[in-house]
Amino acid sequence: MSAHAEAAHHHGPPVANRSSRLEPAVLGMFLFIASEAMLFGSFFTVYFFVRVVNPDADPWPLPPFELPKFVAGVNTAILVTSSFTMHWALQSIKRGNRAGLQAGLVLTFFMGLSFLCTQIIEYAHIGFTPANGAFGSVFFGLTGLHGAHVAIGLTLLGFTTIRAFRGHFSPEHHDGVEIPGIYWHFVDVMWIVVYTTVYLL
Repeated sequence: MSAHAEAAHHHGPPVANRSSRLEPAVLGMFLFIASEAMLFGSFFTVYFFVRVVNPDADPWPLPPFELPKFVAGVNTAILVTSSFTMHWALQSIKRGNRAGLQAGLVLTFFMGLSFLCTQIIEYAHIGFTPANGAFGSVFFGLTGLHGAHVAIGLTLLGFTTIRAFRGHFSPEHHDGVEIPGIYWHFVDVMWIVVYTTVYLL
């Protein structure tokens, strides 16, 4: 078939030029994550301004309150473990192991849900609010921003898990697992930064 005939049989817009070895959807997720990292960076800028530039005006944590470091540490271990189960799910479908995919996604979802529920319980018992000066505002701003990202990640994981049980993925077609997985790993890494900065430093 000639090039003219092929063009005549082609419907819709022309195929987009690809300047990257990454799949467009994967590249798009990485670019989105870059923008989200900048969003977190603005919150960290405020945090370090409060802590470093004017530490005497608003101590961290604000007396007589204390941060639940142990509970946050356990929550951190849960979230970090969920990254491994997410990786297991992706590697499973790449090998054609649907049972491993399903188990990995279910475990990841429920560990993420446990993290979010624990954070909500922590908010209910922590003893201070965003109204308690810059300390309260920055604490709830950073941890709340991350919690919102966990909630978004759980939504993505929920749809991915449903699709996995319906048999939508295969070793050749698993972008629907890989892309939410990239986002979930970002959420996990960002929590490690938040936990270290807010709870430990």
